[in-house]
Amino acid sequence: MTKIESFTPREIVSELDRYIVGQSQAKRAVAIALRNRWRRQQVPEELRDEIAPKNIIMIGPTGVGKTEIARRLAKLAKAPFIKVEASKFTEVGYVGRDVESIVRDLMETAVAMVTQEEQQAVRTAAEERAEERVLDALLPPPTATGTGAPEPAPSETREKLRDLLRDGRLDDRPVEVEVEDAGGGPQVSLFTPQGVEEMGVQFRDLLGNMMPKRTKRRQLKVSQALAAFTEEEAARLVDMDRVRELAVERVEQSGIVFIDEIDKVAVGGGGKQGPDVSREGVQRDLLPIVEGSAVQTKHGTVRTDHVLFVAAGAFHVAKPSDLIPELQGRFPIRVELTSLTRDDFVRILAEPDNSLVKQYTALLATEGIELDFAEDGVRSIAEIGAAVNDRTDDIGARRLHTVMERLLEKLSFDAPDMGRTKIAVDEAFVRQHLGDLVEDPDLSRYIL
Repeated sequence: MTKIESFTPREIVSELDRYIVGQSQAKRAVAIALRNRWRRQQVPEELRDEIAPKNIIMIGPTGVGKTEIARRLAKLAKAPFIKVEASKFTEVGYVGRDVESIVRDLMETAVAMVTQEEQQAVRTAAEERAEERVLDALLPPPTATGTGAPEPAPSETREKLRDLLRDGRLDDRPVEVEVEDAGGGPQVSLFTPQGVEEMGVQFRDLLGNMMPKRTKRRQLKVSQALAAFTEEEAARLVDMDRVRELAVERVEQSGIVFIDEIDKVAVGGGGKQGPDVSREGVQRDLLPIVEGSAVQTKHGTVRTDHVLFVAAGAFHVAKPSDLIPELQGRFPIRVELTSLTRDDFVRILAEPDNSLVKQYTALLATEGIELDFAEDGVRSIAEIGAAVNDRTDDIGARRLHTVMERLLEKLSFDAPDMGRTKIAVDEAFVRQHLGDLVEDPDLSRYIL
């Protein structure tokens, strides 16, 4: 159980507020869903398996934060997370991806997460082993004695080298070492049609495990050799059977799947012919996974009964009620996200920990350029973004990326040649660089 899962819904919303502006209803819904996972772990065991997650449908236009809310929630909870687009799937038998690949991909994410955590846990032991390997490479080969046995290097010499190594005084010294060849595994090309792709993956893994690992001699700096050896030793020290067990548990108990464009597979009320048949087929293929089923992966069987599914769509044409009733029933919570206003854009530009203002300020600071965003400058950027969204397609906060990139394009190009300087990004600066585009609707349609 991660620390964030024991947070109250109010605390979870507060964490999400650091990165996402507004959309309080959606934040509250996902915060409750995460808290319910903690609550389920506290109930008696005989009732625990009966409590299913309350899946969520988010309704709202593009660029208002649907994906970001789910992604940030998963990151806070340290939960396996995957985003898929419902429109990429079709019925089994048609061209498209098998929906069970969602669970397989989620499992791969979990294995990578747990492997990293386990490697971090053995990091100290791995560093010690790596240090010994580097010392072996630095010391001259042992000389033969009169008895024919090699004479070991004096221990005091090894300890002196160890002190120099730990002080970093040998970091730039070249050393020839033998490291694993990352590209040296067996190259196997298999035709794996939909439905048997897992068999192909397992066969490739089997061949890979049977083949000995290839190594090659390379000349590296001592610091590079130490890093390479540390990674190799950490991988050797990790118990992959334990990793798989923990990853399966992580997916089953805390996995989050974000299904975008769910409205694209909703069937309208005008009959079920042509593409409607395929769209309904996608829903029926998704249904067993959302309801709870066992999926075979190369790391073991994964049950999806307690995976949290968050679906999202604009629902401009279709409605949530156009989904098949069985799927509707599996998404009992529905929240509507609102379009973003100019005031929202002002907050998005400056408030979040990862705001665009902070990102561009940090990027150009690497070239010695100090950007000073004035309040009227930020407000002008927000006004332009909102105005372009009103005149053209509303793509939400993504419009700000386009406006900011265009605004700072010349500065970003010239920055390496400018030397250390301070630039005030105020209303005058914004109008100077974007004024013509804003005044010409046809031009802004193509540029912004």
